[in-house]
Amino acid sequence: MEKVNWKVEGMTCSNCALTISKYLQKEGLQDVKVNPINGEVAFEMNGENNKQKWQKGIESLGYTVKADSLTTVVPRKKIFKSHGQRFLFCLIFTLPLMFHMLEGLIHIHWLMNPWVQLGLCLPVYIVGMDFFGRSAIKSLRNGMPNMNVLIAIGATAAFIYSLVGTLLNLGEGYLFYETAAAIITLVFLGNYLEDASVQSTQKALNNLAKSQKVMANMIAFDENHHELIFPVENTQLKHGDLILIKSGEQVPADCKILWGNASVNEAIITGESLPLEKKAKDNLIGGSLVIDGTIKAQVTAEAKDSVLSNIINLVKQAQGEKPPVQQMADRISAIFVPVVLGIAAVTFIVNYIILQEFTPSLMRSIAVLVIACPCAMGLATPAAIAVGLGRAAKNGVLFRNAKSLELFKDIRQVVFDKTGTLTTGQFKIANFSILSRALTEEEFKRIVFSLEKYSNHPIAKSLTTAWKQKNEIRWEKMEEIKGTGMRATDKAGDEFIAGSYKIAEGLTEDKSHNIYVLKNSQLVGWIDVKDEIRNEAAGVISYLKKKNIRTFLLSGDRYEKCKTLAGELGIDEVIAEQTPEQKLKVIEELTRKSPTVMVGDGINDAPALAKATIGISMSDASHIAMQTADVVLMNYGLKNLPVSLGLGKHTYITIKQNLFWAFFYNIVAIPIAAFGLLTPTFGALLMGLSDVVLGVNSVRLFVKKVV
Repeated sequence: MEKVNWKVEGMTCSNCALTISKYLQKEGLQDVKVNPINGEVAFEMNGENNKQKWQKGIESLGYTVKADSLTTVVPRKKIFKSHGQRFLFCLIFTLPLMFHMLEGLIHIHWLMNPWVQLGLCLPVYIVGMDFFGRSAIKSLRNGMPNMNVLIAIGATAAFIYSLVGTLLNLGEGYLFYETAAAIITLVFLGNYLEDASVQSTQKALNNLAKSQKVMANMIAFDENHHELIFPVENTQLKHGDLILIKSGEQVPADCKILWGNASVNEAIITGESLPLEKKAKDNLIGGSLVIDGTIKAQVTAEAKDSVLSNIINLVKQAQGEKPPVQQMADRISAIFVPVVLGIAAVTFIVNYIILQEFTPSLMRSIAVLVIACPCAMGLATPAAIAVGLGRAAKNGVLFRNAKSLELFKDIRQVVFDKTGTLTTGQFKIANFSILSRALTEEEFKRIVFSLEKYSNHPIAKSLTTAWKQKNEIRWEKMEEIKGTGMRATDKAGDEFIAGSYKIAEGLTEDKSHNIYVLKNSQLVGWIDVKDEIRNEAAGVISYLKKKNIRTFLLSGDRYEKCKTLAGELGIDEVIAEQTPEQKLKVIEELTRKSPTVMVGDGINDAPALAKATIGISMSDASHIAMQTADVVLMNYGLKNLPVSLGLGKHTYITIKQNLFWAFFYNIVAIPIAAFGLLTPTFGALLMGLSDVVLGVNSVRLFVKKVV
């Protein structure tokens, strides 16, 4: 099914997102994801292509769809393009009305004239109703009243009451134009501050996005084969194009170096500030920076398929998801507006019965309407998740779903794979022996190379690099014995196997070697390789111990080697000599007992990673899009495991703080307004500031110590 991605303007909270989501689901669309933070809407078409119909449907809800391919719906021209502009315009007319409230301190006689007050309030009311009124009417028409219904009713009640008092000349006791104007102006201010605070939660992701569009020096050749270099935008680059990158320039696209050496800073992707030395045949990540050197390279991925683009898209998708902690807030938010309307009506009736006065009863009910804030409940989770995911991406940690952030709080066990996870995966041949007199050293190496070149295992890659051959054996049949080794048959019918001790059981009792080589079920040689422990591995294990998290080493390697490694690092328990199927059963058992993280290379460990509470993949950045793990530590960043655990925990803490504030604010503020302890003007100001509190608290995650 075709995936559709749109940008939708006008969303202010998750209630808006819920409205759009329900509409699209009602249309039969699949996998609908709506992100109120950045306005991204994604869905899969149901076999029909009714994009223009769906666009009109979303427009009818009060939002604006920005999609380049859709041109039939002409958006209404707007005088004001932002809440900031609306606020400044309204403020010009509202300030004189507010002076009227200070009559005891500042005597401006002409402001007492009701017709002057009407003239000052009318432009503010028109602008307010153009935004809040339109949105309110559309939301009511679609059966999902939003927060703007409360604002529109509150401001309109104050305006109409004042207008009636003016027309019937009932006196200044009936004039509340300043209340109507202040509600609209202060809510526009609150919306502006909310937009600013929410946008700041996107800081890290926006920095990544800015790195996507740069100019590139493209290399071409004329009819005389003379080299020509001309500038193009990197979005125009295609797979296979040649580019020149000079010192101080940004790498415009994922590419492979053909000529030259350079010192490259990949901090934009990995969070690692130390430059890396790159040479011919090395890969470069688009968005990284060439510190020193000049290189010529071939583009390996278009802008939309680049590592950076994949990171941004995955983080955006994760931001649009809702962890379980948000579900209760969403349910309350969905019925919040009707409940507040009911409370406002009850407030008016009860106050009128007690006070026997219409005006103060009306003002109290208006205060209830404008102080209530469903947006706070809706923004509590998305704001915190946006910051958590953004900071994680900046530090080389990619969360593929928001649920993982919440699950980290319960983790009590971490299981590590050995090769390429706790060790570097860069093997070197330490020793080898040829046991068959019929084989020369050259023939032995040729057999090993021809077998191992078909394997993705790190040991196999190290052997093929060290013993590279030009005249490899052309096999008649080739297969991988999962978790054991490689088996092949040549044209003469001879069978060769290279693998772990399992293939040599019964042929030798010596289990100490890494690779055994068999020809026609006879042992013809063995190979030993050595692997270095990652520098950061001991520190990571030590950190987990301090957090009372139990550690396991789960590997297909021999028990003796795993036990030695575990002893050096301080790992609690060793489970060795396991096939991928056995690893899966071990993870199932551990997860059944307690929430478990599995950290692996994402290749042979894929089933176990999927079964763990949270699967964390150690992966080369260029393969991020292919990973199935919940979390990807980019650029082999085991050192970032504590960061991912810490961010998960503290993001959840921030979400709980935000939700507490959202519920506490509404539970306390609404009764205060109902008892007349707060004017509608101050209610509107507090309502706007309540969202800002959430934004500021969420933004603290950028600088908060999480490890």
